[in-house]
Amino acid sequence: MQNGWMIRAGNGGRYFDEFKDSGCVAIGWNNLGDLRHYSSPETLREAYIHHFGNAKPGRTGNAIAMIRKFRDDIKQGDWLITYSQEHREYLVGEDLGQYEFRSEQELVGEFANIRKVNWLGRVSRDQLTQSARNSLGSVLTLFSLSPEVIKELEDRLTGKPSESPEITDDSQAAEAEFELLRDDVMSRGHELIKDKIQALDPEEMEELTAALLRAMGYQTRVSAKGPDRGVDVLASPDGLGLTQPRIKAEVKHRSGSMGSNPIRSFIGALRDGDQGIFVSTGGFTREARYEAERATIPVTLIDIDLLADLIVANYERFDIDGQRLLPLVKVYWPAE
Repeated sequence: MQNGWMIRAGNGGRYFDEFKDSGCVAIGWNNLGDLRHYSSPETLREAYIHHFGNAKPGRTGNAIAMIRKFRDDIKQGDWLITYSQEHREYLVGEDLGQYEFRSEQELVGEFANIRKVNWLGRVSRDQLTQSARNSLGSVLTLFSLSPEVIKELEDRLTGKPSESPEITDDSQAAEAEFELLRDDVMSRGHELIKDKIQALDPEEMEELTAALLRAMGYQTRVSAKGPDRGVDVLASPDGLGLTQPRIKAEVKHRSGSMGSNPIRSFIGALRDGDQGIFVSTGGFTREARYEAERATIPVTLIDIDLLADLIVANYERFDIDGQRLLPLVKVYWPAE
């Protein structure tokens, strides 16, 4: 079986009709010129960084990988598809083995790097199994297709009924895969939020903790630089600590786990009527957790996982200062 590739027709498939009418697929990065001029990955990388910079090395690496796949890995006879969000359909064709670099007067959409395609037909997204739809959901400009997806597209294109029970019975397997995908997205999002938290400096971490407490309904005061006697953030209903609950928070932003001694010292500084929060992005040792559990004054330990969960749960109530420290966007997902 041939290899298969998805090549996006711009954002939302806006150049879908141009791809269809011109008999080709295309990618941008036009400033690089003819991709055949780069004899090695190193020269391509140097040119890419020269034209587009390297502010985000991960994005640079992904872009270079897609450019090389478009130039080198796609072969004559491979299946190529592109997608129209407007029509919810895939255009399916075969690569003709012809890479070209077009002049500014001959662009396809806004793209100069093209491959010729013999378009074979269209397949509605609604005809595909949930598994295939999930596989085709990547937002990358270019990515490879699994043999199963290629086979399913070929079957739909020729009108062959599916041998998979997913088509006739939108079954438990599809539902299970949907749940796995959702869990994967949520897990990745959680890790990315933790990455952003980890990138803050210690003073910003104190401000973020204060922003979280404000979102939970308290007024806060952040201690000035210098000795804070174990209290980085004071939170209470009145902001002065004169009404209950009076919350005192210590914030430690470091890589190592927090041991029992700092927890013991923090608890020792609390007074009757206080409630303590100890934030440690490096986590806590078992002894530290035991120290907090046996304290006579209520003390909650917050590691980076719990901190990320609390931020997500309360983010809609974050004020501008909190959102500036940690900008997040809401992602909507089907309920079922």
